[in-house]
Amino acid sequence: MDGVGKSKTGLGDAVALAHTPTLDMLIKECPHTYIKAHGTAVGLPSDEDMGNSEVGHNALGCGQVYSQGAKLVEEAIESGLIFWSSAWKELTAYCKDGGTMHFIGLLSDGNVHSNISHLLALMRQAKAEGIKKVRVHILLDGRDVPATSALSYVGTLEEAIKQLNDASFDARIASGGGRMKITMDRYFANWDMVKAGFYTHVYGEGRQFASAAEAIETYRKENDGVIDQDLPAFVIAKDGEPVGAMHDGDSVILYNFRGDRAIEISMAFDNEDFNGFERGHMPKLKYAGMLQYDGDLKLPKRFLVEPPQIKYTLSEQLVKQGIRSYAVSETQKYGHVTYFWNGNRSEKFDDELETWEEVPSDKVSFDERPWMKSAEVTDKVIQAIESGKYQFIRCNYPNGDMVGHTGNLDATIIGVEAVDLGLARLLPVVKKHGYTLIVTADHGNADEMLEKNKKGEITVRTAHSLNVVPFIVYNADCEIADGSFGLSNVAATVTKLMGVKGDPHWDIPIV
Repeated sequence: MDGVGKSKTGLGDAVALAHTPTLDMLIKECPHTYIKAHGTAVGLPSDEDMGNSEVGHNALGCGQVYSQGAKLVEEAIESGLIFWSSAWKELTAYCKDGGTMHFIGLLSDGNVHSNISHLLALMRQAKAEGIKKVRVHILLDGRDVPATSALSYVGTLEEAIKQLNDASFDARIASGGGRMKITMDRYFANWDMVKAGFYTHVYGEGRQFASAAEAIETYRKENDGVIDQDLPAFVIAKDGEPVGAMHDGDSVILYNFRGDRAIEISMAFDNEDFNGFERGHMPKLKYAGMLQYDGDLKLPKRFLVEPPQIKYTLSEQLVKQGIRSYAVSETQKYGHVTYFWNGNRSEKFDDELETWEEVPSDKVSFDERPWMKSAEVTDKVIQAIESGKYQFIRCNYPNGDMVGHTGNLDATIIGVEAVDLGLARLLPVVKKHGYTLIVTADHGNADEMLEKNKKGEITVRTAHSLNVVPFIVYNADCEIADGSFGLSNVAATVTKLMGVKGDPHWDIPIV
C-alpha cells in the first residue's frame, strides 16, 4: 500500500478518514506491528529524512540496509571523492576553455531526489577548479517539501550565487519550472513533459522573465492556488536573450541522485539513438548524472558517485531455489516492484522463474481518478494466484502515494478506499488457495496531508511522512517477534513464512 502510514498528528490523515473495513479487520484480527520506513532504517543519513518508494523497495527486496541516495552523495562530497571521479574531471576539463557548466536538478532539501546543499558544493568546486561560467536550471519541488516553498530555496541559491560571483566567475539561474510540468517524468509515462524541459534548459525556449522569483510570483498570481510542482516552465533572459542556453563545449550535470525521474532526461542527453522526441539541432555537450540511474542500461555513461552495490536480494535467493515469482503494478510503481525490488537491476535474475506485468497508468492528474488502476492490479494478482504457477507474488497499490502527492485530501481518501476494496477482493482468494498475505507499505504519505507551518497555520502537505507503516500477516499461524523492525526485515520474514531458505546477510524476520 504505497504511501499508507500510521499518523502521529492526525492532521490530514486520509487513512483514518477513509472507510477501510478490510484494513481495520486485518489490524484487529491478524498478527501485526508497525515498522520503520524512513531515515536510517532505509539507509538515509538521519531519522529526519523521509523515506521514499525507491529506497523502500530496495530495502524490501534485499533484506538489508545500504547507504542510499543523499547519504552516498554526502559521503562522497565530505571525502572529496566525488571531485576525483573520472566524470567530474572530464566535464570540468571540457568546459574550462570558454564553455559553461550547467547544473539541472530539483531545488530543495527534501533529500528524496536531491539536496540543494549538494548543488552548492558542486558550484563552489567548479569555481575552485577554474570554471568561469555556471548556469543552474531549477526544478521546483513542493512535493517532498512544503507545497509553496520555492521562493525560499531560490533565495538561498541566489545568495550563494551572490557570494560566489566575482570578476572571474559568473553564475546565474537560467531556467526552471515545476517538477510535475517539465523534465522529471518517470517510467516513460509522458515524453512531452521531458521534451518541454529539454527545450527549456537546452535552447532557452519559453516564456521569459528577469529572475526566477519574478517567474514564480507571476505564475502564482495568474494561477490561483497553484503549488510549486505544477508551475509552468520559465526562462531567465536579458535583453530578450536567454542567459543560459547551451552551446558546443558546455558540460551538463544532473544533480538529482534518485533514479526514477532522472532516466528519461538522461536518455535525451546521453543516447545517440534517442527517439523519445525530436531533439532539434542539439549542441555538442558532455553530460553526467549525480549517480548512475540504471546500471543495466549503463545510464548515464558518466556519473559522479558510484551507486550502492546491492547483493543478496530476495529475488535472487528465490531463483536459486527454483521458486517462481510474479510482480505487478501500474506504470507509476511498476519499476518499484521490479527494478528497485531487484537491487537496481533492469533485468530479471531468471526469465523463466520471474514474471513481471505492467498495467498502464492513466495520463491524468491522480486526484481526478484517485482509484487509479487498483481494480486492474487486483485482477492481475487474483489471476496469478488462481493460475497456481507462483509461490511468491508481489504488487504495489500506488494510490496513497500518488494521490497523496496532489495535496487533495478528499481524493486521497477515495484512493485509500480503493486500495481497501482491492484488499477485500484478495482475501477470499488468498484463503481459498492457501496463500499467506503480507500487507505493508514502503513509506507514509496519505496519513499526513496537512501540517502546521511556523506561524501555527494549517497548510497542505504533499510530502512523504516520517511515520511508521503497518505490517500485517493474514492466513498464517505466527506471532510477531519482539523488537524494532524496518522494511529490511521483510525479506527474511517472507522466506520464513514460505518455509524456504533465507540469506544469512539479511536482517532478522519479524515473525
